[in-house]
Amino acid sequence: MNLLLPHIAYAETFDQFMGKVDTLIVNPLILFLFAVAVAYFLYGVVQFFLNQDNEEKRSEGKKHMIYGIIGMTVMIGVFTIMNIIITTFNIKGVRPDQPTANQVNLPDWPTN
Repeated sequence: MNLLLPHIAYAETFDQFMGKVDTLIVNPLILFLFAVAVAYFLYGVVQFFLNQDNEEKRSEGKKHMIYGIIGMTVMIGVFTIMNIIITTFNIKGVRPDQPTANQVNLPDWPTN
């Protein structure tokens, strides 16, 4: 039994490390990228409306709006798919918006 203790301690340390990485790097990065997509979209809107007489600038503004919408859609879609998977398989202890280093309780699968 004592032989397993270093592995358990390592696993707890690794879980804590991954929780910190998620909290300090991944979640802020996702929020930053979403903010960049919104800013890019708004830049396109401003460019589109301020350049009514220049067709080239208007089409460039349209492209910025489309790419901003695509970026926001992809990020919202990934978050939605994660929530659907968590809800469908009834996984407890996981929240995509918060890091958790707790044991995930998967449902019991029938064995044959």
